[in-house]
Amino acid sequence: MTNSSTQTSLRAWALIPFFVFLFFYLGCSILMKDFSAIPMPVAFLVASAVALFQNRTRTLQDKIDSFAQGMGELNIMLMCLIFILAGIFSAVAKEMNAIDSAVILTRTLIPDHLLLVGMFSIACLVSLAIGTSCGTIATLVPLALELAASVHLSPEWMLSAVVGGAMFGDNMSIISDTTIAATRTQGIPMHEKFVTNFSFAFPAVIATVVVYAFFSPSITLVDQLRAITLTDIILVLPYLVVLILSLCRFNVIALLFFGILFAAIIGLTCQQFDSSLTLFKAMQEGLLGMSETMMVALLAGGMMALVRSNGGIAYILTVIGRRIASTRACEYCVALLIALVNLFTANNTVAIVMTGPIAKELSQTHGCSPRRIASILDATSCVVQGFIPYGAQLLIVAGLVQLAQGELSIFKLITHLYYQHFLLLALLLFIWFKPRKHS
Repeated sequence: MTNSSTQTSLRAWALIPFFVFLFFYLGCSILMKDFSAIPMPVAFLVASAVALFQNRTRTLQDKIDSFAQGMGELNIMLMCLIFILAGIFSAVAKEMNAIDSAVILTRTLIPDHLLLVGMFSIACLVSLAIGTSCGTIATLVPLALELAASVHLSPEWMLSAVVGGAMFGDNMSIISDTTIAATRTQGIPMHEKFVTNFSFAFPAVIATVVVYAFFSPSITLVDQLRAITLTDIILVLPYLVVLILSLCRFNVIALLFFGILFAAIIGLTCQQFDSSLTLFKAMQEGLLGMSETMMVALLAGGMMALVRSNGGIAYILTVIGRRIASTRACEYCVALLIALVNLFTANNTVAIVMTGPIAKELSQTHGCSPRRIASILDATSCVVQGFIPYGAQLLIVAGLVQLAQGELSIFKLITHLYYQHFLLLALLLFIWFKPRKHS
């Protein structure tokens, strides 16, 4: 009994680094009234130091090894590679004036008062086709920033449209890794989860479109549009090719690699670079511009690995599993379970893989429909992933904004993520009004 109690206590204490991060980052920012005052890598460094000093049953070297393995975890490395490629593509496109040309074309084709609706719709379609929010965000954020500046709109509004649309596809696409993980862990066909998801995701999309169309700030034209030239059409080809290839379900890594190569060829052919050295310098600036973002991903991966190895995730799973008394309660507990694990892993796919088998066991015990559980797992993880400032999606946004030398309030952006807000509301209502036994 004593050993069991001690083990439970250790697992609970394993969560302390996460709360240290939140209190240090949020607390200091609130006290200073400036949410950019505390660099996020510093906050994660402090929290990581706390994690390394925990659990005296393990040697320091053993904990450092776990931390390093967490930093080098496959998903973290792939994330960093996406950060690097996204930064280079953005920098090259900006240097060759492709973004300016894309802004002119977009504003010509889409009425200014519907720019937010248009950007949200484009992000939804692209992410639905490629099944990855990170690739969608990496492609569209530079364009969104320039569009926001061209119509004198707060960048948080335009970026919220991109992130919201990207998370829609991450949740709904049948080739999304979250969809695959959710359906496989619950043992159901993908189309069943899609139909169930659509019943509450579509109302969230409609509500978001209404907000962007009627309740967003008024658009103020900064300057008059000039006429579209042949050069504009040629320079925007890298963006068009990337978008078209994304609809053909290209791998996001290969997509960005090809986008960089194609943009470099177009820029050199159209003499948009003074020399090849200008191109290489732009690539270097794009790579270095994402360094802070990569540091956050690496430190977060290391800290989360220690939290997991010390039993923090297991503690969460145990505590929640004890508090289920009905079908509806089971579904709410599954949603809470995946949300908490997602907070601690900062990766929605990993969170689904970790909690999926437990959710399946809970659903079988309490008679829940597996397709509803799969939908709840996927939707909740996408809601949380879009909200956490240390998740890959918002890290890419922050990195690209910093690369463009712009200013961004990450918490103001989160308040404008209307699709996630509406999706969360729709999901909670879905669970409350439609609890069904599995037949």
